[in-house]
Amino acid sequence: MAARSSRSPGVLVVVPCGRSKVWDKEPSAGATAARDAYRGAPFKVNREYAESFADPGDQWVILSAKYGFLPPDFLIPGPYEVTFAQRSSGPVGMETLRQQVQQQHLDQFRTIIGLGGKEYRAAIEAAFSDTAADLQFPFAGLPIGKAMQATKSGTRNRQG
Repeated sequence: MAARSSRSPGVLVVVPCGRSKVWDKEPSAGATAARDAYRGAPFKVNREYAESFADPGDQWVILSAKYGFLPPDFLIPGPYEVTFAQRSSGPVGMETLRQQVQQQHLDQFRTIIGLGGKEYRAAIEAAFSDTAADLQFPFAGLPIGKAMQATKSGTRNRQG
């Protein structure tokens, strides 16, 4: 988790979880680190983008519709099917997300880069509504294929 320091950390990248999970092909996989639990192409592209932010003080987290903000090493106990797009699936509430932002000190970051579709953007905006963070959604509004291309290009540009 992000630790409090005398200076504000730089960039936090928020990566949306994905529908495709390790248990789909490996049902006996057991508890799996969040960074390895999601297996879909969009998650992999977004994860690579997030990991390209290697400056000290920068970090990335996964936004799970079931668990909220997860550090990449958080152990997910097993399969689940929850989505922000379908309220009946029981996604985490916005108040819980706001509490996690404070509890995990994510409110200390100057810049929040949100990835993913409109449901994730809405959740990120709500979660950080009480902070002074600069929220950025660089690929918002793009169809999934174009967003993945832009994200890959952004990763290459950051890696130089």
